[in-house]
Amino acid sequence: MTQQSHTVEKIGGTSMSRVDELRKTLFIGDRAGADLYNRIFVVSAFGGITNLLLEHKKTGDSGVYAQFAKADSDHGWHEALNRVSSAMIAAHEAVLEHPGDISQASEFVRERIEGARNCLIDLQRLCSYGHFRLSQHMLQIRELLSGLGEAHSAYVTTLLLQRAGVNARLVDLSGWRDETDHDLDSRILNAMKDVDPATEMPIVTGYAQCSEGLMREFDRGYSEVTFSRLAALTGAREAIIHKEFHLSSADPKLVGADRVRKLGHTNYDVADQLSNMGMEAIHPKAAKTLRQADVPLRVTNAFEPGDPGTLIDDKPADTPAVEIVTGLEIIALEVFEQDMVGVKGYDAAILESLTRHDVRIVSKASNANTITHYVDAPIEVLQRVEKDLTKRYPSAQVSARMLAMASIIGRDLKGLSTLTRGLQAIGDAGLESLGATQGPRNVDVQFVLERDDLVPVIKALHEAFIPAKVSLKQVA
Repeated sequence: MTQQSHTVEKIGGTSMSRVDELRKTLFIGDRAGADLYNRIFVVSAFGGITNLLLEHKKTGDSGVYAQFAKADSDHGWHEALNRVSSAMIAAHEAVLEHPGDISQASEFVRERIEGARNCLIDLQRLCSYGHFRLSQHMLQIRELLSGLGEAHSAYVTTLLLQRAGVNARLVDLSGWRDETDHDLDSRILNAMKDVDPATEMPIVTGYAQCSEGLMREFDRGYSEVTFSRLAALTGAREAIIHKEFHLSSADPKLVGADRVRKLGHTNYDVADQLSNMGMEAIHPKAAKTLRQADVPLRVTNAFEPGDPGTLIDDKPADTPAVEIVTGLEIIALEVFEQDMVGVKGYDAAILESLTRHDVRIVSKASNANTITHYVDAPIEVLQRVEKDLTKRYPSAQVSARMLAMASIIGRDLKGLSTLTRGLQAIGDAGLESLGATQGPRNVDVQFVLERDDLVPVIKALHEAFIPAKVSLKQVA
């Protein structure tokens, strides 16, 4: 498709909870008339809502979906759905000012929540007969519930902007009460066919119901897939992700907002390494869609709309440099078998078990008789993997250890001695690295650590590799 003059812009859940502030800056700011338009916004659910609908992303606490899946009693999921309703109403009461808008939004919540409740009751009743199995419908239930969050936030945002005089238009891709069947592309194109971005501001749900089932492959990363596909299909001039902070040299909460540096420019290779470390600038599949459609990606701070943020493209660095220091908590799954040396099949068997239990692999190390996978997964899942491998290799020692991994990332680290200098910086801080790896492509270095050492190591590496900002007072 020929590239158009519009942008497609995505707002995350944490920022959406401050959408009333964004109305004054990002959505409107100093714009007026035609300058307000040619911008399509894809919105996530308000902060915390998807956790209540599905399960808490970090703690694993059960939401409606997890309660329904347990099916211990009806009370659990009914009460969980009531909590979602209360949280949604509290979220829009916090950002809407006009009583009429609040009333409309509350009625929208009631209609969607009770519709979902009736659907789940009917499904339970149907599956009480032997010919139907609830387990066969759990993915569709997960999608139905997830779509409630984005539909609510998009509806509320549309009301908020219309009240401010913007010609905003809700574009609901959630498939609510839609009896037709669409793949993702046709779902988007059908919803957008009568929309004129030059005179309207489309507010699009981050969740899109489609025959492929976005959650089957992407689970909670679906909004970025919708966002990237919308940008590609409409030939957007640029795709923009608005976050709570700039894409910076480290997490400002860890090293201090006065110490981090905005990247300004990086490439998709760095974005992929960040994703591997659990710090997604964008989902890798979404990045691939934008690359293939030749749509540039920009990551900005939603609350600094005048700042151009960071451009992500496919260009190499002009000079070698460390760009980001990050890290995450991991588990080391170690398989030691004295007779492994020279025998094939161990690696394949371990990978098969990890894949079957949907375990995300961050990195890997091996020697003659030991294979270690550094993974990002709940410990209870790893325990099931351990049981599988112990059964298959009864003479092997299989263990899981709670660790952490810090990483230095850049488009080009050639000639910077990042591995040597990183180990030195860790040692100078009075800490120790349990392991370290650097690949020949020179885009990242990884340090394996005790969990308690992760934050101080990130601080030490950032101080060693990212120059401190120079203030005007220091220059004087």
